[in-house]
Amino acid sequence: MPRALLSVSDKRGIVPFAQGLLALGWELLSTGGTADALRKAGLVVTEVDSITGFPEMLDGRVKTLHPAVHGGLLAKRDQPGHMQALAAHDIDPIDLVAVNLYPFRETVAQQGVTLAVAIEQIDVGGPAMLRSAAKNHASVVPVVDPVDYEQVIAELQSGAVSADRRRELAAKVFAHLSDYDGAIAAYLTRTDGAALPSRLTILMERAQPLRYGENPQQRGALYVTEESRGMRDFVQRHGKELSFNNLLDVDAATAALAPFDARVACAIVKHATPCGIAIGTSAVEAFTRARQTDPQSAFGGIVAFNTVLTREVAEAMEGLFLEVVVAPRIHEDAMEVLRKRAALRVVELPLDNGQPALDYKRVRGGFLVQDRAVLDPSEANWRVITQRGPSEPEWHDLRFAWPAVSTVKSNAIVLAKAERLIGIGAGQMSRVDSVFLAVHKARAAGHEIAGSVLASDGFFPFADGVEQAAAAGVTAIIQPGGSVRDAEVIAAADRLGVAMVVTGTRCFRH
Repeated sequence: MPRALLSVSDKRGIVPFAQGLLALGWELLSTGGTADALRKAGLVVTEVDSITGFPEMLDGRVKTLHPAVHGGLLAKRDQPGHMQALAAHDIDPIDLVAVNLYPFRETVAQQGVTLAVAIEQIDVGGPAMLRSAAKNHASVVPVVDPVDYEQVIAELQSGAVSADRRRELAAKVFAHLSDYDGAIAAYLTRTDGAALPSRLTILMERAQPLRYGENPQQRGALYVTEESRGMRDFVQRHGKELSFNNLLDVDAATAALAPFDARVACAIVKHATPCGIAIGTSAVEAFTRARQTDPQSAFGGIVAFNTVLTREVAEAMEGLFLEVVVAPRIHEDAMEVLRKRAALRVVELPLDNGQPALDYKRVRGGFLVQDRAVLDPSEANWRVITQRGPSEPEWHDLRFAWPAVSTVKSNAIVLAKAERLIGIGAGQMSRVDSVFLAVHKARAAGHEIAGSVLASDGFFPFADGVEQAAAAGVTAIIQPGGSVRDAEVIAAADRLGVAMVVTGTRCFRH
């Protein structure tokens, strides 16, 4: 009778998996909480200590580290000497291991976790069993991911798990262990709350191949990490395969919504930078206003919402060619409308709302690593530095424009009015050029600039940007401040009657 050893922290799918094994005539070995869960489901389970002849000890730290377990895992079935050694010591082979590890990463991500608590979440027996099973995968099926349960049962029902599948599962085990150990090493090497880890291990799993990369001559694929609320969570509801560039734009569009999690918002993105952002009392209103930012650029864009997408919203988007629509949830009645558009890709993707995490940028031979940009909602360091302070309507628009500009490529300038963007200047080599472009785009779209506000992601190095904005009709500006020519910039604002607020914080997006 073949034997399976099941010992999991993540118990998703373990009962149906065990039921499938029992139905095929397997014996189940298990430990602790997993054994309890299986018994509660009415399944017959043999405790591991009954085969080791040794009870769990040290508060469960030692329970599977025993020759009766590892001998049964490591013995090569095609070597008579190995099988004779098992028989001599009354050890039966173990033919499948389903193990996942203590939730170390999830534990240390919680606020206030002490070192002592973190240490107890370092698994020892689990990795040892997985390594043994994966090393001997020609004889033992190693399963570390609940996602694989269904496929393993299907292959066993057909006769046996194939050699290729066993090798794939073994590779997955070693990748998982590497990532797990990397998380522990990163945690233990942090010397204080301000330091980044001295070592980083990044495990990425290929989620799907892509037709090509940024250009047809480049290969491309989507790889995902175990980070929560990321691209591993996207679900495509409709449309042809997402491209490399589509995925970049989807990420940029959802990131553009992160600062507005408390309001209904819509962002329209082209080439990884917004061409429209607006908030509204409904998703329809937010979309309509975001589209009005730059109707010409919205054509062929990616539209993202931070709220449920209803049929009404789907109908409001008809008539505008779009590459992708993305929302955290999409009603089925909205899908009835969206499915009529064969070329449209429709994606559900949860928003992370700016959760703290590390951000990576690739350079030749390495990575630049930083904290992910999360805009501070506090206005504690904001200061009015001009003779005239903003009016109440200007304050409303400044509070909208400041988070909006943080999502635009530097040098970034945005014009806002009535809590929507009306002009965007992005990615220019000089800030005055970004002001010129924002004004040009606003005028091209037919917006009235008089009475609008401006947000800049960095300080004004000269007064010319302020002068150009005021000449176009801008009446209030928000910017980080900190230029050696701040006095000159403030004097220009006062001379032109423009209210100016400094935040003390730069928000470049390169």
